[in-house]
Parts: sequence; C-alpha cells; structure tokens
Amino acid sequence: MISTLLVANRGEIACRIFRTCAELGIRTVAVHSDPDENALHARVADTAVRLPGATPADTYLRADLVVKAAVSAGADAVHPGYGFLSENADFARAVIDAGLVWIGPPPEAIEAMASKTRAKELMGIAPLGEVAQSDLPVLVKAAAGGGGRGMRIVRRLDELTTALEAARAEATSAFGDGEVFVEPYIEPGRHVEVQILADTHGTVWPLGTRDCSLQRRHQKVIEEAPAPGLPEGLVKELHALAVRAARAVAYVGAGTVEFLVADGRAHFLEMNTRLQVEHPVTEAVFDLDLVAEQIRVAEGHALPLDAPRARGHAIEARLYAEDPARDWTPQTGTLHRLAVPDSVRLDTGYTDGDEIGVHYDAMLAKVVAHAPTRAEALRRLAHALEQATLHGPATNRDLLVRSLRHEEFASARMDTGFYDRHLTELTAPTPDPHAPLAAALADAHGRSRFGGWRNLPSQPQTKRYLMAGEEHEVHYRHTREGLTADGVRVVHAGARLVVLDIDGIRRKFEVSGYGDQVHVNNTPLTALPRFPDAKAQLAPGSLLAPMPGTVVRMAEGLEAGAPVTAGQPLLWLEAMKMQHVIAAPATGTLEALHVTEGQQVEPGSLLAVVQAPL
Repeated sequence: MISTLLVANRGEIACRIFRTCAELGIRTVAVHSDPDENALHARVADTAVRLPGATPADTYLRADLVVKAAVSAGADAVHPGYGFLSENADFARAVIDAGLVWIGPPPEAIEAMASKTRAKELMGIAPLGEVAQSDLPVLVKAAAGGGGRGMRIVRRLDELTTALEAARAEATSAFGDGEVFVEPYIEPGRHVEVQILADTHGTVWPLGTRDCSLQRRHQKVIEEAPAPGLPEGLVKELHALAVRAARAVAYVGAGTVEFLVADGRAHFLEMNTRLQVEHPVTEAVFDLDLVAEQIRVAEGHALPLDAPRARGHAIEARLYAEDPARDWTPQTGTLHRLAVPDSVRLDTGYTDGDEIGVHYDAMLAKVVAHAPTRAEALRRLAHALEQATLHGPATNRDLLVRSLRHEEFASARMDTGFYDRHLTELTAPTPDPHAPLAAALADAHGRSRFGGWRNLPSQPQTKRYLMAGEEHEVHYRHTREGLTADGVRVVHAGARLVVLDIDGIRRKFEVSGYGDQVHVNNTPLTALPRFPDAKAQLAPGSLLAPMPGTVVRMAEGLEAGAPVTAGQPLLWLEAMKMQHVIAAPATGTLEALHVTEGQQVEPGSLLAVVQAPL
C-alpha cells in the first residue's frame, strides 16, 4: 500500500492529485521551482521540496532532482501528472530503479507510444518524408509531449524551414526533446479521443469518448464527454482502436488515444501515456476518480471486468490568463479573486492573491459542468462562467461564454477550425457602458463630507477610466439628496455596491478596487489620473513587447543598421512555455536594437525600431 506520494508536477494537476490522496489517506510531497515557492501546490502538500532554478529545464524536467526529492522526503510512490516528465520513459525507469512505485504505464509502453512517430509506426502509419507542394497543408509536430507545444501549420513551402526551427525550439524548452515530424494536416475535422484504463491483470476499459475540437494553437480550450453526434458504429470502432493500441504495448494505468474524425472516418493521431487535462469530464460521466483508480492499479488491484456505465453529459472549459483578441497573448500579474458558483467543479492551482508569472502555462483553472443532457450542461457551464468572480489579469472568460452559446457549438456542428472562423466575433468588446459611472460613484462614497450646504449647486465631479482600450469620462454631483448623475437615478452608492435605476430598470454593480485597477461586475477598468503626464512619442516603427517574457533567440547577424524585409523574424520571445515571433513590420533598416538574448522584458518594453524608407 502506498503511504506517501510525490507529484512530479505543479499547479492545477498537482493540487488535483493531492485532493484524491487526502481522501485515500496518503501523505503528499510537492516539488517546486523558485518562482513556485509560494504556489498553491507547494502550500497544500504535506511536504515540499525545492528544485533550485526557474526554468522547466532546470527544475521540473530534471529527473535526477525529482527522484532525489522523492527519496529524501520519504515518498514511496511518484505520480507524474501531465506535461513535463509524464511521458519520459527514462524518468519512469529512474523512479522504479530507486525502489519507488511508478503511478503510470511501464517504461516500455511509454517508449513505444510517447513518441508520436513511433506510435504511428506501431499503428501502421508513416510520417511524411520530403514535403512537396502537393502535400500542403502539413502539420509540423513535436514527437514528444503535448498541449499544443511544438506544433505549426504550414501552408507554403517557404514557411517550412522556419516552422521546423520554431517547433524544435519550443519542444526542447517544454519537453527536453527537440524531435519533430511532419504529417498531413486534415481540415476540417473533429478531435475525438478515448479514455482508457488498464490494470496488470489484462483488463482494458474504454471509457467513452471526448470531443476536444475547440482549440487554439492546437491546444484544447473546451472539451466534453461523450463526443456528441457520433454514429454508434464509429464509437465502437474508436473503442476497438483504443483498446488495440493499449494491448499492443501491454498498457497499464490511465491513458488516452486521440483521433481526428473527418468524413465519418477515424484517423489515428497519437496515444498519450498519461492523465489528460480533460479527464474530469470522463470522471463526471462515469462517476469515477481516475487518479484514485491509477493509484489502485499501481498497487496491483484488479479492475472489474465490465466498465461502469456512462450517465449524462459533462463539459469542461479551460480558463486562461490570456487575451484572445490580441493573438492569445499570455497575461501576468496578481490574481486578486477567483470564485465560481457551487453548481460546477473548479480545478485550479491558484487562489486569491497568487501571482501569475511568465515561466509556466497560462491556464488558471478548469471549470466543469455535469448535467443529464448536453443542452443542460452547456447552459450550466456558461452561466457559471458568466457569474464567476475573476479579478486580475485579462482572461478568456468572455470567449468561453460566447463559445458555449454559439449556435454552431450548441448544435454540435463544430470542428477544429471553429476559432479560425469565429474568433473576431467571439472577441468583439462589449463593455458595460455604465461600469465607469458605477466605479466613480463607489470611489466617491464617503470621500466628500461638507460642513454645511449652500444654495448654489455643486460643480460636477469628473472621473476618467480606461475600459476596453478606450477612455471614458463620467460626471456626478453631490447634493442634499446624495449622489446624482445625468440621465441615471442613483438608488444606492456604497464602496462595494452601486445600484442604478436605468430607464426604469434597477441594476446592481459590484465594485472591487485594487489600486488603479477596478472591476465592476465582469468589466475591468483602469482609473486614469486627473491630470495625465505628457508622454514622449515613440519613434515610428517601434516594436514593443506584446507580453512579459524572455528573449530566447535573435535572428542571425541582427544588429543596428542591418536591412530587414517586411515579415522577417527578428527575435523570439518565450512566455508561459510558448514562443512568439517578433517580425519586422515593414521593409527598411533596423535603426535600433534594445534587447539582448536572455533578457527578460515587460509588456510594452521597446525591443527594436525599424525605419521604413520615406
């Protein structure tokens, strides 16, 4: 029996595994990098061990340090979570060689399936060799890992070399393995997968299907179980292929077999030899704790011959600190408040007051709804996200709500190109026009106290806010009757709650302030100074950092005075395990270069200046 378990991971998945361990009576050990010293997973574990350093390569990808931590903390088992070392056969062997229980499949199964190239060969599928014009579009893909890292769609042959280089660099940073391959890119299609669970006694369960078609940058955003609208014959085929893949490598534990479904046919993509991010929807539908089952299998227990029966429908939305309207730019800063209604499940690695940094994935939480029908689950999840309290950096919450309510998704006609088609409409700003007034009235509460009233009317007070990228100025007055505003009747104005009568309809506005940052219901605002300082104008052609990150690479021979062409990659920023290319905005001359390789930059930092000819 396992008594103490170390989770070789961080964030949400570590916290989720610790929760099950607490229910099973198993002590827990966390590992953490220096930036994660005060992270939630390090705080909730019974014991935490430091991995010195900041980058994944120095910490969570160091198998030797993780095994040493497990031994020194007295753990007798290791759970890899997902990402990092979860599909690293050498790590699994190191855990086993240290006399610890490995919560996962045999190293040989990981070796056979963790590399997507070898997995395809096992299933009789060969990757593309030399790419010709007739092969386009193609997908460059990392052989190891997942989560959309190391993946690029190539539609023009002259883009292939750059895509291969970027994919290799991103895969090396995220997984410690730079192997990539090229395969045909099938569009449109649906991303469908089968959860499997296998024991050491020969039983393999195919646990239904999941649809994960809503993706950005090949990373899943919304997942659900079961995959809606699939013919019964196709579901049976998917189950049979998944079981075949598992038996081919003598699989043990939880795993996922992924497919692209197009034209009524299933195309094998890969097998993930680990727990998936989206496993909660399967847990909800089958009333299972997959982590508990993983632990029981690792302890040698046999699964019942028949899998449990599915009930109802479950949908999961991944809540990211990112701005979908600005090319999914990751966001950093303090997460002041995160709360969702009790009607849904929340899996998160953050709590109020935690800092969202630049070193790791931008996912804040997973929000999961389960209901008897798909329509009810959709409604429950959309409403819960809409009512959630999210104070801090920008998130994709509005995108999630609109996606769940979009007619194409609601009628289950989506495919992997959903966001390519609909992103503009889904990210169109719709700020509440009365939010600035509510913020100003809350700010004014208790500020003005007069010793005596005069018959002369008071001058209007003015307050300026930045909302959705635009400046808004509001006016209000203090009178004997209280605060008033043109065109709106103020029913109540408190520091945290403002009630306005707008055209006969009474509306409530909950207001929370964090310095200059104000949140009015779901609308974020920035209070602007009454007399703004004059700002120096940036030179034309200035390139600013779109997000906080690290300059991990610069174009060869790049220096001030060099000629550049429009669209030419100049440097690469890495933030939250993704690499972003900063390209020349026009053909001209690189007038100035303000950063060096390895330098960390903040949003809005001046990177370079490209001067176009007059």
